[in-house]
Amino acid sequence: MLIALLGLAIGIFLGFYLPITYPIAFSLYISIASLAALDSVFGALKASLEKTFNTAIFVSGFFGNAILAGGLAYIGDRMGIPLYYAAIFAFGNRLFNNFAIIRRHMLNIKSD
Repeated sequence: MLIALLGLAIGIFLGFYLPITYPIAFSLYISIASLAALDSVFGALKASLEKTFNTAIFVSGFFGNAILAGGLAYIGDRMGIPLYYAAIFAFGNRLFNNFAIIRRHMLNIKSD
């Protein structure tokens, strides 16, 4: 847990203070990949609270979902079809479901 918090702190620090930019044309792909990665993080938090967390599943899901969502957005962009809506719907829905489960789990812990 301490290593994860240290990694998070370093990532936030680097994100705020390094001048990293990307072309505006990539903003759609980066936002979709970020949504997919955030979905994986919330899924990992849920699994951790349920004591079913598996590092291999988390890492493969984190990168796999981000690459799949970015690739789906790219293919849809090349075809002229907004396929990224499918990723927004799927990952957004799972993100809110995982958040609801995490919230319920945290409220049940507080009430015991």
